[in-house]
Amino acid sequence: MWTPQESISPTREAFFRGQYGAARIFYYNSIMRRYLKVPQIAAVMGQCVAGGAYLPALSDVILMVEGTSFMGLGGPNLVKGATGQKVDSETLGGAKMHNAISGVAHYRSKDDKECIGKIREIVSELPAKELTRVSIIDPQEPARPTTDLYDILPADHRAPYDAKEMLGCILDRDSFDEFQADYAREMITGHARLCGINVGIIANNRGLIPQGPGKPPKFGGIIYTESAEKTAYFIETCNRQGTPLLFIQDVSGFMVGVEAEQSGIIRAGARFVEAMATTTVPKIVLTLNHASGAGYYAMAGQGFDPDFIFTLPTGRMGVMEGESAVMALFASQLEKLRAQGMEPDEKLRAEMNRVRADYERQLDARFAAARGWVDAVITPDEIRPALELALRSSLNNRARTSDNSYYESRSTENPAGSARLSRICPERTDLANLCS
Repeated sequence: MWTPQESISPTREAFFRGQYGAARIFYYNSIMRRYLKVPQIAAVMGQCVAGGAYLPALSDVILMVEGTSFMGLGGPNLVKGATGQKVDSETLGGAKMHNAISGVAHYRSKDDKECIGKIREIVSELPAKELTRVSIIDPQEPARPTTDLYDILPADHRAPYDAKEMLGCILDRDSFDEFQADYAREMITGHARLCGINVGIIANNRGLIPQGPGKPPKFGGIIYTESAEKTAYFIETCNRQGTPLLFIQDVSGFMVGVEAEQSGIIRAGARFVEAMATTTVPKIVLTLNHASGAGYYAMAGQGFDPDFIFTLPTGRMGVMEGESAVMALFASQLEKLRAQGMEPDEKLRAEMNRVRADYERQLDARFAAARGWVDAVITPDEIRPALELALRSSLNNRARTSDNSYYESRSTENPAGSARLSRICPERTDLANLCS
């Protein structure tokens, strides 16, 4: 069921002030240009007003098109209201003005076609990319077409499916080499090729996972102590080998209960999270269905800055499902009513329905996309091209193509972390140096 658009769109206030709002874009542009030395080319081929004008200004090269480009901190109407000046767009911020008078722009094109040709010329002059240490061979088609995912993934997100068949639609044919295939099978790990690129796969299995004789089955999509330890070890192995990681999320969380606590689930979960957070290889995320609770964090959730996050329209990212939230908030009240032989009244039912609906609304993949929590909502037939592009882009990071670690490279090229910590705690310069 589709929710109203206004219910999933972020507010102006949240976008303006939020950690991942407009200012964050300027921050990333500045860091990429100054410290990471990422070439940035801006083509202003239409209106570019107010804060948006800083995006091209933070680039290395600015191109504008005669007659259609405008760049300025305020448009003609705003200027008239603020200063009383009457001026047309070309005089205020057109291509000729910024190339001939202000000097803000660097190239002027007569039309869009010429502008795009100039962009290609500039790109052709950039230095060749450094070779990656990651093994890349000729790609193979998957064993099954990716469109088969429409049949493999169930319409009901709570229903099980064959995760191995799902992987057969995404990975290169006969390339998946499963790691510890017989141990902690609720989590699937292994090496594979995706469009010829060697990648470490971490995927949640779904359904009931049979155990040995006399043992109850495990629930797929739940992380147990054994699967947390297994995955942490696999992540560390891939990190040592420089193998990028693909996290395929369909996770409901970590196991709870007496047996889980006594098995050391807290320690194992912490090791899983730490291994994922500190790995220096590229981390790509694909969300299929569930992405809930601390399991979402461990599977390279957005808070851990994976390189790219993609989701199918069926993706459901949130702290918990709507029904789980209702039980967490109202279980004690419902228990008291049952003990008294009573049913919830209309007011309590309405509040429970409101909470359930609110959680369901925020679980919508578009809710996450509208806030920049995912990079793209994609369909099954777009999965392989999107993942290949993400992997190749991530491998272009020169800090990951040398023998030095990502963090060693950052310490010499990017003092931003050190400077930030120094502002927060100026007397602890020792910590600032350690956290560079």
